[in-house]
Amino acid sequence: MEEWIGERWHRLITRVADKQFATQAVALPTVERSVGMLFRAAGGAPGVRLVPAAQARIGGPRDWWQRLAGSGLRAAVTQLDGETLALPPVIAVFDDAALNRDLYGWLAVLAAVYPAAVEAAGGPAASGKVDGKVGGSAACAVGWIAGNQAATAMALQRCPGLADRWLRLRQAHLAQRPPLSSLNGPAAWAEAQVLAALRGNGALRSDAPPCVPVRGGGARHAVHQVAGTLQAQDVAPVWLWLEALPGAANAPSAVTAAAAQAAASRAEASATRRRTRRAQPASGRAPLLLPSRTESLMTWSEHVPLDRASDDEDDGNAVAVADDMAQLTLSRDGAATASRVKFDLDLPSASADDLPLGLGEATPEWDWKQQRLRPAHCRINTLMVRPGAPFVPAPALRATARRVRRRLELLRAAPRWQRGCADGDALDLDAWVRHVGGSRPGPGGGLADVCATPGDPPVFARRQRGERSLATLLLADLSLSTDAYVNDDQRVIDVIRDALFVFGEALQGTGDAFAMLGFSSVRRSQVRMQHLKGFAEPWTAAVQGRVGAIKPGYYTRMGAALRVATRRLAERPERQRLLLILTDGKPNDLDVYEGRWGLEDTRHAVSEAREAGLLPFCLSIDEEAHAYLPHLFGRQGWAQVRRPAELPARLAAVYARLTR
Repeated sequence: MEEWIGERWHRLITRVADKQFATQAVALPTVERSVGMLFRAAGGAPGVRLVPAAQARIGGPRDWWQRLAGSGLRAAVTQLDGETLALPPVIAVFDDAALNRDLYGWLAVLAAVYPAAVEAAGGPAASGKVDGKVGGSAACAVGWIAGNQAATAMALQRCPGLADRWLRLRQAHLAQRPPLSSLNGPAAWAEAQVLAALRGNGALRSDAPPCVPVRGGGARHAVHQVAGTLQAQDVAPVWLWLEALPGAANAPSAVTAAAAQAAASRAEASATRRRTRRAQPASGRAPLLLPSRTESLMTWSEHVPLDRASDDEDDGNAVAVADDMAQLTLSRDGAATASRVKFDLDLPSASADDLPLGLGEATPEWDWKQQRLRPAHCRINTLMVRPGAPFVPAPALRATARRVRRRLELLRAAPRWQRGCADGDALDLDAWVRHVGGSRPGPGGGLADVCATPGDPPVFARRQRGERSLATLLLADLSLSTDAYVNDDQRVIDVIRDALFVFGEALQGTGDAFAMLGFSSVRRSQVRMQHLKGFAEPWTAAVQGRVGAIKPGYYTRMGAALRVATRRLAERPERQRLLLILTDGKPNDLDVYEGRWGLEDTRHAVSEAREAGLLPFCLSIDEEAHAYLPHLFGRQGWAQVRRPAELPARLAAVYARLTR
């Protein structure tokens, strides 16, 4: 009974103390795509990801209800570092859903211009930019208030259409700010600084009062005395501003296999972006005296390098503990890599593995931190499956293949318009406009007057049949993630197999040259290229057997696979060369290829393919493809297949559109 009453009492007090407007709340997933497009359009860095923000410590006064409920101490605020833009998962600040939605858009534009605005306000040293990222200890040199003021001015300059929304947001937020009459001492001075900046009056220059506890008590209300060092935690949350975090110190230099698996499990449980810092390991020398710091702990987040036993089992409280901490500390355990026993259980022996073709080849890899190519960084091993049972497709799949084949055959046999002819079946309007703009006939002159002059201009179009010169290479992702089920009957690898078969059947009928490769990887030393069909091979039962024998395994080092495919396709003599990629997720591997490294290397490999005269295009069945594929392939270089079972038909449609 006591627990029942206590639970109801806690819910009641928490609901009364809550200052948010839950009925007008707007969740980040509902506006994520539009906010991401606005962030890129305003000039945001293409490598920055949009993620939900975690709870962080906030300042400002608390009323009686909040002190009774123990709330008002933490909130999800907007934070920007070199790799992520952390936005509140839910915005319910205003009693108007439209204002809450506009606030998401304003924060995206503000974050897009923030690095450039801070650099313009205080120079490169003040902005803390390292390799194009906002970070480092100098990130706060301009100051939290001055940085947001400069970013606001630049955002309104770049996007003048947001001025009205900004004024409405500012007016609504100023009405929510705590009145200066309710504050005293440093808290009143800090709030005056924020109000002056919001109203466009600049930061106050008067000296700050002495830093003493104010109404509400405790060190929580102690603020800095210099306007340039005033931090976001010193005042009530300014929802129209953001906080810049150091970006370079947050990314570890290497990720082990166990760490990669732990990161994947954490991502499934919680996708929020938490603030972290790097802790330097203590000296390995044994000191004469080792005092214990356990008694002097002041906060829950203070880092103490204690030697604790580790367990592979998750007790289920890791995410909750991380949410309770204001900052996560990352440190190395000091153990050598050789002391850890790690197995790749899915690596087959040489006798059971596929047949190797040749001694392998080396490819470079893009180091995005140093902005250079590392020569011969990856080792490519080309393999071919051992001969086995023939592939027998289902009758429904054969019917789909015949239908797609007839469609592509008709598309190739259809006559095409040849434009820019001196005579023909119809007028070429584009050529006519260009000609009229250059010749400028006299008054009353028309088509007859212009065309009657000596040397009739090529302003006509005629239909004729012609031979096209086209080569296509299909690159399929065969990583372990393709072992997941898309429905009750099919896995991702089964859908990819069907798409390869339909594609091969259709192109065999058109007569276009094509090849097929699959790829997976186990670190940079073993990038596995699965040979399915070469350009010189016909579409025979043996090739179909290789397609039917594909199986999932290992990881996705996409950049290296793209470079191999580019090298082979660039050797073809055809005028048009198409590189199609089928995948189901982000580039990743066991080493540093996880995260930003893999994305930037893949993006650079796509640029290399375009420079070689190829046309790369990616088809993905990943639900989060819109978050990273535009950065890798551009706005027009990718497509998302929302229903994986439709991949074979969608692949044929994309091929027909690209080759039309």
